[in-house]
Amino acid sequence: MTTHSSVAAAPAVINPASDPIIKALGISMCYPNGVTALENVSLDIPRGELVTLLGPSGCGKTTLLKIIAGLIEPTAGEIRANGKTVRGPGPDRAFVFQDFALMPWATVLRNVAFGLELRGTPREKREEIARHYIHEVGLAGFEDKYPNELSGGMRQRAGLARALSVDADVLLMDEPFSAIDEQMRRKLQEDLLSLLRVEKKTVIFVTHSIEEAVYLSDEIVLLTRHPGKVVKTVRPGMDRDASPDEIRRDRRYLDAVDDIWSQLKQYLL
Repeated sequence: MTTHSSVAAAPAVINPASDPIIKALGISMCYPNGVTALENVSLDIPRGELVTLLGPSGCGKTTLLKIIAGLIEPTAGEIRANGKTVRGPGPDRAFVFQDFALMPWATVLRNVAFGLELRGTPREKREEIARHYIHEVGLAGFEDKYPNELSGGMRQRAGLARALSVDADVLLMDEPFSAIDEQMRRKLQEDLLSLLRVEKKTVIFVTHSIEEAVYLSDEIVLLTRHPGKVVKTVRPGMDRDASPDEIRRDRRYLDAVDDIWSQLKQYLL
């Protein structure tokens, strides 16, 4: 990914990409109350990578994610997805919400198949696809359960399965693990990376956790707050063939966490 103010944290080999799957061009967002959430943000998201937006509260991470999703329109600038200007939500982008956003009156199977139902996919086909992704995220056997019968981690798995079922090119994940206890959070981080090795999706991920960002990301975009601007990009360079414990003990992981913290703490005052 490239930005107008990109600084590499460490040498890294970046595979040459074709056109980026998402381009943000001069994005600014000023809300009606006068708050400027983003100012002149430009970045490219390479196809097939997990890119994390990281910064203090108020830096516009979720706003930028919603603009990419087509859920809100920026005050200035343009988003292009697969070379086309984004003018609203589209089937090429799927959103995974922080609060799971499951329909409480519907079973796991119905929730996961809901996006396909909206597209008019026949019931037999959409349930076949939904069952596949329910299995992929580790919820096999819970198809007929309702959200209130699931733990927080299981509800988030259902939300992820729903996003995967519509076969979008890009998954937009807004702090998806923040409401889950630390043990389950680590498990879902590991499961997400394992799933992406199979699914080969592009992911734009929002988090407040430096450790989570370094563990998961191919690239991290650091944002300032008031208004949000890109100040640096970091490629941690983790060995994805290593075990989770090896990654978290890797000197590159520890150095990246320290480097990012030293960058971000100056924006917390």
